[in-house]
Amino acid sequence: MSLLTPSPSPALAVLPVIMAGGSGTRLWPLSRAKFPKQFLAFGGTQTLFQQAVQRVAALAGPGLALAPSLVLGNEEHRFLLLDQLREISQHDATILLEPAGRNTAPAVTLAALQAVAGGSDPVMVVTPADQAVTDGAAFGLALRAAVARAASGAVVILGITPDRPETGFGYIQCSAAGQPGGASTVARFVEKPDLATAQGYLAAGGYFWNSGIFVMRASVWLAAIERLRPDIAEATRLAHAAHANDERFVRPDAKLFAAIPSESVDYAVLEKLVTGAAAQPVLCMVPLDAGWSDLGAWEAVWAMLPKDERGNASQGDAVIKDCDNTAVYATTRLVATVGLKDVVVVETADSVLVIDRQRSQEVRQVVAQLHADKREEQLLHRQVHRPWGWYDSVDSGARFQVKRIMVKPGASLSLQKHFHRAEHWIVVSGTAEVTRGQTTQLLTENQSTYIPLGEVHRLANPGLVPLEIIEVQSGSYLGEDDIVRLDDTYGRR
Repeated sequence: MSLLTPSPSPALAVLPVIMAGGSGTRLWPLSRAKFPKQFLAFGGTQTLFQQAVQRVAALAGPGLALAPSLVLGNEEHRFLLLDQLREISQHDATILLEPAGRNTAPAVTLAALQAVAGGSDPVMVVTPADQAVTDGAAFGLALRAAVARAASGAVVILGITPDRPETGFGYIQCSAAGQPGGASTVARFVEKPDLATAQGYLAAGGYFWNSGIFVMRASVWLAAIERLRPDIAEATRLAHAAHANDERFVRPDAKLFAAIPSESVDYAVLEKLVTGAAAQPVLCMVPLDAGWSDLGAWEAVWAMLPKDERGNASQGDAVIKDCDNTAVYATTRLVATVGLKDVVVVETADSVLVIDRQRSQEVRQVVAQLHADKREEQLLHRQVHRPWGWYDSVDSGARFQVKRIMVKPGASLSLQKHFHRAEHWIVVSGTAEVTRGQTTQLLTENQSTYIPLGEVHRLANPGLVPLEIIEVQSGSYLGEDDIVRLDDTYGRR
């Protein structure tokens, strides 16, 4: 290379941080505490979580060195995260598991500590895993502008250009644009307003919805949290320093993590950057007009889905007659509606919701009642996902239960026994490797076996296609806690 030829500028290191630890239930009965909305697909085949990962991955290009994603998730959802990342070929993502929910400020601090652990200082692009964006190109342009501004030391929020007087979101008020890259200085944060105030914001201009997506260098965040909330910074640092690694996950120390004060990013840091509590770093906003939705209620799902000439939207097997502005979401069977207006109907295998579309936020009251009544419908679907596959409880009675079980290729259940039930297994498709006591045998389609009460046993799939069996349990007690695991590939007890 000639001495007169300038060396190319090094690429800017960018770290996607996907916040996937939520257990939102506002889209019940489709979303459950142990299978929340980020793991669901709406109007397509990819889940919201997968879409979030791939949206940020699309930033890769000249001038940007994109690191593998850092995913923050809940311990309960660890294998869902792993499976969904594998489905989109994101095999090198780092999964950092929160032992308990401590809100977003500790989560982002964990991500920043993990980011600088190797000696680098990337620009972190922090995004929730449960949002929808319809214009990927516009999203990418806004995010690149935010990354460029954050590289110089600013904290940058993506603000959603409002198209209606929304009372369900917090707002950001901005001064006139004047920052590099089309960014605006943030003047203040505004809590969720009433309708009249929201209408005033829309008419006045200069107000944007807070998307929860923000961009900054890892060191900038760490310096800010250490100055503004040193208690959170120190407690999180201790929990991260004592983390454990295995081949799949990074786990902060559970006891130390539980001692971290719970606080949101906005309250802990961002709002203090505009109230005079802290002059640095600069807090600015890049506008985002990309068909964004937080899908925070069934009203928002209806708004996102394609509609007929009368404003009706549907997904699944639905027949809609003489209805207006109605949504039908069917998952397991035909749902027919006649003469409805502004109604949402959601059908799952074990629950049905019928609600006034404009009152869809009140689903949380139903979930609260289910929680108070200790009903499993607020926790799990009838089909329950496990690291080895899933099971679906098809039928049950006083002393029996019938399950349909799918085991992924190469996977196996734990070596286990039961004190209160016996089991019959019938292979529907694939090949089953069955361990009973000291013997192991292969079973294929239409073959069966019997597991007596107390017998040590294991089911595995040695094949290349999914294994499906029908399991008939019989006994005096059929609860999932009647499992004594003697050996488990997945580290469960």
